[in-house]
Amino acid sequence: MEILRVENLCKVYGKGENEVHALSNVTFSVSQGEFLAIIGRSGSGKSTLLHILGGVDKPTSGKVYMNGQDIYAQNDEKLAIFRRRQVGLVYQFYNLIPVLNVTENITLPVLMDGREVNQERLEELLEIFQLKGRENHLPNQLSGGQQQRVSIGRALMNAPAVVLADEPTGNLDSKNSQEIMNLLRMSNKKYNQTLIIITHDENIALQADRILDIEDGKIISDEVIRQ
Repeated sequence: MEILRVENLCKVYGKGENEVHALSNVTFSVSQGEFLAIIGRSGSGKSTLLHILGGVDKPTSGKVYMNGQDIYAQNDEKLAIFRRRQVGLVYQFYNLIPVLNVTENITLPVLMDGREVNQERLEELLEIFQLKGRENHLPNQLSGGQQQRVSIGRALMNAPAVVLADEPTGNLDSKNSQEIMNLLRMSNKKYNQTLIIITHDENIALQADRILDIEDGKIISDEVIRQ
């Protein structure tokens, strides 16, 4: 079942001589539960694409449909709700709130949404991501790998339809990188969540179901690795 569809997506920054086409007529779709890796050189447009998919950056033209809904046809308030409930974002540098502990960082999207925390889900995530006993630790009391686990837990707390990860292992050593990938892949399978990852690491890309290669804002290949 298709969960995400992108049609003729364009993103232009600047004007006149300073105009930069970050994305040019990008079109593709993603099935529910699929693990898609997006690769490409720095400046190819892949981070811009991820931010548009997540409702963070608006396209210049084109459409993004999530579960059949045109996400940019919504007003800003509904778009903010979409970001909190439908998308889980994981960043390379974790983006944790330094004054909040592990539990507070993980539950932040739920609290910002004005909803009650699902304690059963919180406990399950703390267990899965090996954060039991560290619930009250602040980010600066955690290793890089532990901070990224908190970041992923936060992304999954609202049970989003799609998890978007921008170089989630780019700041970690090889051991922690593979552990994080194992956790993302596990959550992808366990919760049947669609997982889209941007990476420069070929080994990580090859763990995906499908690889999308972007160059100069255009898709140059779309390869299925495994069904």
